[in-house]
Amino acid sequence: MGRWVAGREPSAKQYTRVSARRRIEQVFNAAVLEILDPIEIVDLRIAVLTGEDANPPAIAVACDSLGQLDLGWIETGEAPTPWRAAAYAALGETLGTALPIFGYQDLFDEISMYYWDGEIDDEGARQSLIAYHGLSAEELEEQTMPSEMNARRPDWMIGANAAKPAALPKGLREALCQLRDAHKALKRLPSDRNAWHFDTDILYEYVPGIEECSSLPPLTLVPFDEFARELDDVARHGMEMGFMDVCGICPLPDVSRIDDWFASLRLGVQFLLAAQDLVRFDPPNP
Repeated sequence: MGRWVAGREPSAKQYTRVSARRRIEQVFNAAVLEILDPIEIVDLRIAVLTGEDANPPAIAVACDSLGQLDLGWIETGEAPTPWRAAAYAALGETLGTALPIFGYQDLFDEISMYYWDGEIDDEGARQSLIAYHGLSAEELEEQTMPSEMNARRPDWMIGANAAKPAALPKGLREALCQLRDAHKALKRLPSDRNAWHFDTDILYEYVPGIEECSSLPPLTLVPFDEFARELDDVARHGMEMGFMDVCGICPLPDVSRIDDWFASLRLGVQFLLAAQDLVRFDPPNP
């Protein structure tokens, strides 16, 4: 990192060890903040990690936001349901590339394992509750069944309701295209030069003890109003032990990789800004 900062300085200058460290942090942090500053839908932070056992240093991107992502007009607007469903589906298909976030199917799978031993239909869930939890017929009546949970989804959460691109207004269609193009650009990055690449094995090497955290991401696309109980249930471990809040981790075996890291950071921010623009778009009613 010191060589990278030295290469950016307009002229050579002598520093003490303490002042050099301070200068390195100042230059690096300023460069990072300049890139991250436009993002408002989530709070991100950067951590430089020291490698052990001959591992090179690494840089991690982490998310400090917690809870439901603000969906803006998609959740609370008055646009036609097919438009809202198309935007919601696009976010669900792409955001996980850069953010630690889970969607409805992830929540359903967690609840299925938590309550119904992996069953996904009502009859299987009932049999599981009887066989493994010893519930009586009266107690079964008080239990949430898979069909009831699915029925609580607003229409805009259901992918089958999404409009085809040709049926969308031009502005919304363009916003979705920008999101998908930015997502494709981010996906094309090689994993070893990608600030947003998440690798559990690498993370465990650099952050001892993080395996004690919940595997659940801190962010969700699931609306809290409709699924408060389920979200509280699956988030309990994370609230106690911490969530898996890392967006990506990238080891830097050579000083040249720092510029690659910054380039990938910018690509990820461009993608998140496209998502931010989509959430804020709020198309007018036809």
